[in-house]
Amino acid sequence: MKKYFTLLKMGMMEDMHYRLSIFVRILGNLLYLIIVYFLWKAIFASSPSDTVNGMTFESTLVYLVLASALYGFLEMYAVWEIGRNIQKGDIVLYLLKPMEYKSYLFWQLSGGLVMGFLTTVLPTFIIVFIVTGSTIPLGLNLLYFIFSVVIAMVINYQIDFFVGSICFFTESIWGINMMRQVIVLLLSGATIPIAFFPEAFRKVVNVLPFVAIYDYPLNILLHGDGDLVMVGRKLAVQLIWAIVLSVISRLFWKASVRRVTVNGG
Repeated sequence: MKKYFTLLKMGMMEDMHYRLSIFVRILGNLLYLIIVYFLWKAIFASSPSDTVNGMTFESTLVYLVLASALYGFLEMYAVWEIGRNIQKGDIVLYLLKPMEYKSYLFWQLSGGLVMGFLTTVLPTFIIVFIVTGSTIPLGLNLLYFIFSVVIAMVINYQIDFFVGSICFFTESIWGINMMRQVIVLLLSGATIPIAFFPEAFRKVVNVLPFVAIYDYPLNILLHGDGDLVMVGRKLAVQLIWAIVLSVISRLFWKASVRRVTVNGG
């Protein structure tokens, strides 16, 4: 594991080197949260009831605030990294290395995840807990939540790696990655809580892997204290998706890498 932790450390040092980007990320997240607050405040103000689709304004706000923090934490930008490596031809050098490219890229980018946790998730969680009080229960749900987030990170990376592999065929990744971000953010509950989706649409979304990235960890955190059946079911579904997507992304990578071409000398 020494080589993996070395890559992790390098990723953290690289992320800390660009201190301005960390500041901009925190500022951007703050502006987003302000917009979310006033938007959903207006939505609930227009409702005749304090509860909409089983959620209050406070629970909805906590859900979306934590979802935003998780997005800042889980976004590894693997698609951009894979796309650049393919377009510049550097992918050939990585393929010649003794370490598998998929593992190398994951551990290299994981350094940014650690910094994202320290600069985004942890401060947001502390602020939300202080402001809302009992909205977030403190118990075994925290342990389940951490485990669920780790699985969500794996699922998100497998999706990113699959999408990044498409660059072998298109030699451009910008449009495809934008579409990936929109789909994941919408269908995972990070933009709109799944509870607000129409019932028919919600049934379709619940059989897709995207809900396992944000909605499952947040539900485990907010409602998992004492509900072992719900926690066990969601963690089992996450594990299944992590394994299935890992196999799919690996097979697609092996098929895609055969098309690698490098121009120039």
